[in-house]
Amino acid sequence: MDHPAVSRVRSVDDQVLSRAAWRIGLQTAASVVIAAVGLAAVAVLVDLHSQHQAEDALLARSIARADVDDPPAGVWLVVRRGGHDDVTRGLPAGLPDDGEFAEVTARRTGHTAVVTAGGGEYRVSTQPLSDGGVVQAVLDLRADLAARRQLLEAFLAAGLVGLTLSAAAGVLLARRAVRPLAAALALQRRFVADAGHELRTPLTLLTTRAQVMHRTLRTGTDVEPVRADVERLVADAHHLTAILEDLLLTVDPREPRDVGQVSLPSVVAEVVESARPSADEHDVTLSSSVVGEPRPVAGAEAALRRAVTALVDNAIRHAHAEVRVTTTAAADAVCVDVVDDGPGIAPDMASTLFDRFATSPSDGLAGTRRRYGIGLALVSEIAARHGGSVSVVETGGPGAALRLRIPVRRR
Repeated sequence: MDHPAVSRVRSVDDQVLSRAAWRIGLQTAASVVIAAVGLAAVAVLVDLHSQHQAEDALLARSIARADVDDPPAGVWLVVRRGGHDDVTRGLPAGLPDDGEFAEVTARRTGHTAVVTAGGGEYRVSTQPLSDGGVVQAVLDLRADLAARRQLLEAFLAAGLVGLTLSAAAGVLLARRAVRPLAAALALQRRFVADAGHELRTPLTLLTTRAQVMHRTLRTGTDVEPVRADVERLVADAHHLTAILEDLLLTVDPREPRDVGQVSLPSVVAEVVESARPSADEHDVTLSSSVVGEPRPVAGAEAALRRAVTALVDNAIRHAHAEVRVTTTAAADAVCVDVVDDGPGIAPDMASTLFDRFATSPSDGLAGTRRRYGIGLALVSEIAARHGGSVSVVETGGPGAALRLRIPVRRR
């Protein structure tokens, strides 16, 4: 289970990325619709032009024949000579168009127009005849209008389907596209959190040691012990650099890891020595011991030092008066047990103890709530990278004991 603050950050990230995906999807859909509308408009214009050409050709053939008794289907003819009209039977109401007749008769120039009459639309072509008469051909546009309406409806239906599909495809592709960005953001945030946590402890140790040296120098007492503290300060600074390099390797899997033979007792001894000023600040007695003759383990020394440091720092922060660190050799592994006499670990923490930002849901044995941040989670990750583990060890009394187990190097 994530810490509420981490959950809130992830929720915000998810919302931002989701909005970005929807925005990209809708923009993609809009682009597809604009392109489809443009193509549809071109198609409709081409269809209209073709229909008009076909209509004009049909009207021209009808006028050339000028047979009012047998015109083509959907066409009516009106021939006017000397004030007398010959009309095709069934001419729609409101026709012929006398205004067109008068204009063509006066100018002797043909004219074609779309006329609305009797609730319908007709294409009317009025042309002068060589004998002085005028013929008017009327074409019913209902069939063409119906075809045009079907074409527009088909384009509309296809556009709606295309809009839906393009929006869905756009959102899906956008989610896939922003997924690496989400992973990069998560990796960046994880590195910042890990770096902040991992550098806090060694920086605290450096500050504490520097303060002890400063107090020693100010008192004017024997400064010989300061020499040893200076050497430890330099060593701690080198360890800090190694920690930072290991963190950078952790976030870049392409970089090769420096894996070699590591002596865990030596690492534990250095960590304990570096942590003594911090233990003194907390009025905690810090001790270490080695049981058996541990063999070297396979791993990265900087990473293992980070793990041991996190365990010791966690124990010092929760201890009342004492922290014991024991390195024990087993048949196939080396174990580092870090024991403190603090409030202990609640039983219901067993499943979430090594999660990031784990917090005890109930008070410990001494009535104090233990908080773990990301330190133990990092220990668990480091142990897993080395093929080992970290776990809680039953102590049979107050306090807490954590065990880091790292396999020995195979020969």
